[in-house]
Amino acid sequence: MTTLPQPKSPQPKDPLHGLTLQTLVSELVEFFGWQDLAERIPIRCFSSDPSVASSLKFLRKTPWARAKVESLYLFMQRERARRLRTGTAEPDV
Repeated sequence: MTTLPQPKSPQPKDPLHGLTLQTLVSELVEFFGWQDLAERIPIRCFSSDPSVASSLKFLRKTPWARAKVESLYLFMQRERARRLRTGTAEPDV
């Protein structure tokens, strides 16, 4: 008797699953803007002549910076959800 492998769950519990680094950076820039993003994560690719392309190049080579971007993205998502629940439109982050 052979056992069949169990089907994988359609969506893992990782909230970043399926999101590209480009999506993360683009949404962070849209939410915070380059200046605020550079203050929150002080790296040159966000403060000196910032662009999504230069940021991606740096973040792909720098695990600690990528981890900070991912963490800030998750914070942003929680903040968006909180604002929807409370009906707050103005940013207070």
